[in-house]
Amino acid sequence: MEVRARAPGKIILAGEHAVAHGSTAVAASIDLHTYVSLTFPTNSDNNDKLWLHLDDMALHFSWPVGRIKEALSEKGSHAPSSPKSCSAETINILAALVEEQNVIPEANITIGAGVTAFLWLYTCIQGYKPATVVVASELPLGSGLGSSAAFSVSLAAALLALSDSAKLDSTQQGWLSYGENELELVNKWAFEGEKIIHGKPSGIDNTVSTYGNMIKFKSGELTRLKSNTPIKMLITNTNVGRNTKALVAGVSERTVRHPTAMAAVFKAVDSISNEVAPIIQSSAHDDIAATEKEDKLEELMEMNQGLLQCMGVSHASIETVLRTTLKYKLASKLTGAGGGGCVLTLLPTLLSRTVVDKVIKELEACGFQCFIAGIGGKGLQISFNTSTTLA
Repeated sequence: MEVRARAPGKIILAGEHAVAHGSTAVAASIDLHTYVSLTFPTNSDNNDKLWLHLDDMALHFSWPVGRIKEALSEKGSHAPSSPKSCSAETINILAALVEEQNVIPEANITIGAGVTAFLWLYTCIQGYKPATVVVASELPLGSGLGSSAAFSVSLAAALLALSDSAKLDSTQQGWLSYGENELELVNKWAFEGEKIIHGKPSGIDNTVSTYGNMIKFKSGELTRLKSNTPIKMLITNTNVGRNTKALVAGVSERTVRHPTAMAAVFKAVDSISNEVAPIIQSSAHDDIAATEKEDKLEELMEMNQGLLQCMGVSHASIETVLRTTLKYKLASKLTGAGGGGCVLTLLPTLLSRTVVDKVIKELEACGFQCFIAGIGGKGLQISFNTSTTLA
């Protein structure tokens, strides 16, 4: 049987960086997804290998399942209902299995970490069965849109769907949703995958990707929120890579040099996040109410962006996006670490498609990549359709 899973990416609506200093942050899912397809071979296939196809990167991996079992010596014991962390020793063993393949470009360490996480999740949830796993994504890698979390969530979900830990009717057609207990289990496994990829993730990305909608986050406490009004964003990927650790460290160093001023900045960001959340949750019954909501959000986005500039995490490419969208009276802010990455632009309900097309044309002429995405939609979904098309 083939099972497919899809999990959304995420954006930070408000509070990035300041959240590391005790402020509130608000994150939301976007309707751009990572897809994972899992198929077990029939007995007649005589296939004893585990295959992983990363379609977007044209990278293909295969390991004899006996080789994986020999290398792990039961370290990745089969226990789908009990998420567990991967030790540093086991990470090194799995990383060596990945390196043996000799297919990952040297410059891309993150892909290697992602494949290592794949091997850990696969062996823990499915053991040492031969299978074919195909991954395809609408999310650009390393741009702050939660691509690694969407990968971990969709992978864990597909693996659990064909285990005894999930309860889904495989005869139903179309995209199905897990129950709360299964979602919690998926989220825990995905967090373990994120730890292998990132070291010390906050848990925001995988939680948003699992449950969808929005998350309010402060001092380790996650609160799930529900958006009651459709919101569209233009997401501009500047295609400028950034060093997240260096940017985080830079904000901390600025805080040491200017403790009083930065404390005021973080307090202001906290106020913005706490104002954004109820606006998103409120209903808008007509165009006038929707416009009032959008006007408030635009102002808060502009204020948040100004404070991020105070923290020193903007970039020339981000400023180019801000200037371009401001010409059309649209509000924008960076999302995620800054220093490049992606920029959000709110697209008001009454904005004409002609204007949107003009903005996109100008931004793409600068070498940027643009996406239009709905904000705060559904989270993880599963399908038992037999089609192999992942789009």
